[in-house]
Amino acid sequence: MPAATELSVGDAAPDFALPDETGKVHKLSSYRGKTVVLYFYPKDNTPGCTQEACDLRDSHAKFKRKDAVVLGVSPDNEASHAKFKGKFELPFPLLADVDRAACEAYGVWQEKSLYGRKFMGVVRSTFVIGPNGKLTSVLRKVKVAGHAADLLMRV
Repeated sequence: MPAATELSVGDAAPDFALPDETGKVHKLSSYRGKTVVLYFYPKDNTPGCTQEACDLRDSHAKFKRKDAVVLGVSPDNEASHAKFKGKFELPFPLLADVDRAACEAYGVWQEKSLYGRKFMGVVRSTFVIGPNGKLTSVLRKVKVAGHAADLLMRV
């Protein structure tokens, strides 16, 4: 198993083209000129992921005032994202990375352990990408509590 990609502040953010919950494809490169908050989360409709998404939802107007775009990414499919987004009235796109190409490019698809069982999954991580396409913040193993407020100080 190759080591996870270690992206650092100042690196160019890996581009991707992923469909959102409606099937519309989003390319990171099409957001040049804006700050992008790219957050990777393990799974739709799970407690931590729901709390993180709702906290970002509740802060969304503040992100918009800072000309920042929020994009959520998980390996769930478009239908799962559509239900999750609708249920919690999320105002930002949820991108379906079902083949995990973006997760691997950002180094968030890693071995995890739960109750002694090892499995592959998304390590909750957020990347703030400046208008020039370079990483300005790299946050790995994110704790949900206080994350949205921390991000607002970083954009």
